[in-house]
Amino acid sequence: MIEIKGNIVDIHKRIIFPGIVCIEGERISAIHEIHEDLDTYILPGFVDAHVHIESSMVIPTEFSRLCIPHGTIATVSDPHEIANVLGMKGIEFMLENAKQSPLTIIFGAPSCVPATDFETAGSVITAQDIETLFSNPQIGYLSEMMNYPGVLHRDPEVMSKIAMAYAYNKPIDGHAPGLKGDLARSYIEAGIMTDHECYSLEEALDKISYGMNILIREGSAAKNFDALHPLIGIHPDKCMFCSDDKHPNDLLHGHINTIVSRAIGLGYDIFDVLRIAHLNPKNHYSIPIGSLNIGDYADFLICSDLNIFNPTSVYIKGKKIAEDGNILDEIPKFDCADFSPCAISTIQSKALSILDKSKHIRVIGCIPGELTTQSLIAILPSMDGFLHSDTNQDILKITIINRYVESTPALAFVKGIGLKQGAIASTIAHDSHNIICVGVDDESMTNAINQLIMCKGGIAYANGSNVECLPLNIAGLMSSDDGYHVAREYERIDDIVRQHGSNIHAPFMTLSFLGLLVIPSLKLSDKGLFDGDTFTFTSLYLD
Repeated sequence: MIEIKGNIVDIHKRIIFPGIVCIEGERISAIHEIHEDLDTYILPGFVDAHVHIESSMVIPTEFSRLCIPHGTIATVSDPHEIANVLGMKGIEFMLENAKQSPLTIIFGAPSCVPATDFETAGSVITAQDIETLFSNPQIGYLSEMMNYPGVLHRDPEVMSKIAMAYAYNKPIDGHAPGLKGDLARSYIEAGIMTDHECYSLEEALDKISYGMNILIREGSAAKNFDALHPLIGIHPDKCMFCSDDKHPNDLLHGHINTIVSRAIGLGYDIFDVLRIAHLNPKNHYSIPIGSLNIGDYADFLICSDLNIFNPTSVYIKGKKIAEDGNILDEIPKFDCADFSPCAISTIQSKALSILDKSKHIRVIGCIPGELTTQSLIAILPSMDGFLHSDTNQDILKITIINRYVESTPALAFVKGIGLKQGAIASTIAHDSHNIICVGVDDESMTNAINQLIMCKGGIAYANGSNVECLPLNIAGLMSSDDGYHVAREYERIDDIVRQHGSNIHAPFMTLSFLGLLVIPSLKLSDKGLFDGDTFTFTSLYLD
């Protein structure tokens, strides 16, 4: 039997008392109150209520090594990124790899693969596939229903997936940015239970009034905590914390613990905050984790400060998995072969030329800390009959190239990336994960794109003929390499991008969402410029 002393944070009785936690095997056998002055605290571990592990650029076992030291004991993980590339084969890979990790990972059955009919993905997940997935105990919910127009119009295929989740008694996650009023009510009445896309308090309160649970998101690109944190004091029973998409270098510095620390720093009640960080997602998704009760799994963290939640140790199922910010040798390395589809040939720079056919051009406008974009209008420099990037206006050329079949690149312009030299490119491009590239000049863009085609996926920065690349050998989304090495390499390339002008927090993450058509307003798919407000294609040219 193992005995651990500390001030026990009981989130059910909402009290803190000095005590001893007794562990036998994987579970807590007893909890004894004692009368001692202790300088450590024992509290339930944290849950990320919605995350795409693929966005960490590492496989689930390596993701676990990065996040467990921060006190994360479970995640609710949507594998639709790899599903868009590899279909059921990709989901099966995630499930098998996750079995090797002590982190409790509840996966969802992807509801929207592809996300829309206006882009080309690598695979399709059908209603029959979802039923197959629901027979697997690792699949705990229907993941985010991004096709909210399909829900609002009660599309038969969409509604069949929702009905299947009900038949298997699975929670249903939502995704409906900006939806309010009667449209929000209609979406929720179809059976949607959560949303992680609220970017205003007004929107979140509106959805809560119709019975929805709101996930307060703080990821690498989308940061909604500042707008939504009042919900912690108003509706602690209706909230959860999530990261959604977290890059590996950010995971080196923190995970859900950073959101908890910020909430406590703003003066919110610790028991409300811990309810949101642990109990609400545990109960909503029926996650098999312990909450510091007798008979529970011995899942908890120990820290010395209830203001800054940096764990000194983390226990999962009775074993100490992390200590002083370092993972212990509990997670085996997972040897896997490369598999990443990229069936196209390298391109020539002339393929990126944009004809000067109009004085006024539609431009995608990035919004710092948001996944939504603006639809802007600009006048761009023209030379020899072609339009070019303009660093003075911070307007750069953007392209998306289908990486599954040979096709003509889709081309447009974007404002807000900040590059002054070179180009960035990635095969992480939500949700179909074609090749996406933004750059100052066509030569740099061409070299960055061709590097990714040759290595079958990754992220790259090119300045003329000089190219830096982080290969991602699993679906062009993740590396099977050591998570800390991937994080350092990503940070190195990210720093190079900043040195060449980009001043946004996560350039590659921001880049990856410029093709996400289900979030308004103006985006780009491999088929063309897309108006997310009207859900139709639109022209680059206005005149």
